[in-house]
Amino acid sequence: MIKNPESRYQPGERGWLKLRARITAEGIIGAVTGTVTAPRSLLLGRLDTAGGLRLVGRSTPLSRKAAAELGAGLRPAGAEHPWWGRTFSAGWGAKEPLVFRPVVPDLVAEVEADTALDRGQHRHPVRYLRLRDDMSAGDVRA
Repeated sequence: MIKNPESRYQPGERGWLKLRARITAEGIIGAVTGTVTAPRSLLLGRLDTAGGLRLVGRSTPLSRKAAAELGAGLRPAGAEHPWWGRTFSAGWGAKEPLVFRPVVPDLVAEVEADTALDRGQHRHPVRYLRLRDDMSAGDVRA
């Protein structure tokens, strides 16, 4: 919070400011919402110490341009994908499960995120920035 140390809370007034620190990070695209060829959002993972793909975040809705770019490179995953049979929450406080489609986890995305992490997961949705063609999935560790 940014505020005058001598100020008091004033109900209904905007005298204090909340400042959030933002970072960029990488994540392996492990699944999408929407379709593989026209994704709406991304589910991102990182490799844990045993080499398993661990969910670390979900993106905000993708722009049309980003969805088209990603849809051209994503491929549906086979039965060996570690997220088949898993359930993820559709949102904060939601009881229904998220409907997602696992994809071959070989593309790395750069995202913008705030610094709030909860047990290694981004607490808030991240914003997709670009594909990292210079990185492989094996480079993205927890």
